[in-house]
Amino acid sequence: MPCLFVSWRLRVPLSITNIRRFIKTAASQCNDKEESGTTGEKEKGGRMPKHVAIILDGNRRWAEKRGLGPSQGQEAGARTVMENVKDYFSMGINTVSLFAFSTENWGRPGDEVKYIMDMFEKIVKSEMPNLRRYGVKVSVIGKRTNIPEPLLHLIGEAEEATKNNKEKQLIVALDYSGKFDILQACKSLAEMAKNGLINVEDIDENLMDKELMTSCSEFPNPDLLIRTSGEQRISNFYLWQSAYTELYFPSVLWPDFGGAEYFEALDWYQKRQRRFGLRV
Repeated sequence: MPCLFVSWRLRVPLSITNIRRFIKTAASQCNDKEESGTTGEKEKGGRMPKHVAIILDGNRRWAEKRGLGPSQGQEAGARTVMENVKDYFSMGINTVSLFAFSTENWGRPGDEVKYIMDMFEKIVKSEMPNLRRYGVKVSVIGKRTNIPEPLLHLIGEAEEATKNNKEKQLIVALDYSGKFDILQACKSLAEMAKNGLINVEDIDENLMDKELMTSCSEFPNPDLLIRTSGEQRISNFYLWQSAYTELYFPSVLWPDFGGAEYFEALDWYQKRQRRFGLRV
């Protein structure tokens, strides 16, 4: 699962299959725009998701199938993110969330964990200029107590340098647990009630939303959550936030998830929206 970050090259392999997928998705978007003129103000934004969350699953299995080590799978997975995330923003998506390293991942072999942390550090350094240039706000959510100090320092620098960017946001879930997120939100609300800042009767879903780690985004709840590798579960990611999210489970392992596969995910999402209608 672990891997991360962004490169600013568009890379969708030129083939008849990919051209067909692109035309199909573009035509779908055009149809949505035509429909939006007659279906009311609420639908004028079309049916593109505003927040896409991705569970980057399958790096180790990808490497194992090729007789490679886990670190090579992580590296390949990181390249996939680097090659794709700018494409996601260019399609009008505001927020991209990456489940890059779960709390459970600390249980992996020590040398693999160290490699992943070193890789994160290297990528943050190399991609910071691009993140600033393209106006992407960076937010890292999750526990910070176990993250190595050099990486923690770089994360702080990245968040500070990009905090005023508004149109695009990259949320990286690092040492993140959905259970912990809900728990820390409950504790925060309990503390506010204890100190007389709110009444217990005032606690509702809106207050809960504000205390979750995803409150850093204008669009805290994902419209579309993609988990690669064929696993049909969201594990410990965005447990509260995904209550009304469309869940898409392609069988491809993450390092092989490219532009063509993303077009398929968007096409699937748009068909779901046309079939069941837009949510308020």
